[in-house]
Amino acid sequence: MNVFISGGCKNGKSMFAQHMTRDMAEEAGKKMYYVATMIPTDDEDRARILRHIDERDGWGYETIEIGRNICDCLDREDVDPKGVFLLDSVTALLSNEMFLPDGTCNFQAGEKVAKELLEFGRKTGNTVFVSDYIYSDARLFDQYTENYREALAYVDRTLAKACDQVVEVAYGNIHYYK
Repeated sequence: MNVFISGGCKNGKSMFAQHMTRDMAEEAGKKMYYVATMIPTDDEDRARILRHIDERDGWGYETIEIGRNICDCLDREDVDPKGVFLLDSVTALLSNEMFLPDGTCNFQAGEKVAKELLEFGRKTGNTVFVSDYIYSDARLFDQYTENYREALAYVDRTLAKACDQVVEVAYGNIHYYK
């Protein structure tokens, strides 16, 4: 089963996703993988990564760190594509693909990420995708930020349509939409 989870920052999405992934893996008797997509750029990012590592300590996850070209990790010898995957997060993956290390911006990154995540879900069949809900701010942003928000909305809609289950986590409340 593929699951799409969305919600605001620091609302409990990752912990909820960890529990869901563990339950799926236990039920199926499969190995668990935590696909970490964030490429840290500052101390806040590094602190968030350390918090997530601490939160999943002892859960039995094998961590795969990959910030771009997400399907490449499924070709590794130490990864069983039939395991259960927690991909955290779609938001960071898109950021990595859109805002490149050389300072350029790939405005087609949303299409690339959506296509790759659909392929990832098809190949694994058991992935929990975690994304951040960033659409409720009415403020006007610069062209780059607006393009990123539109691209993330496209990726999220694509995943929500393709996944077996769609869940929103808001302030610790769980809402199932599909």
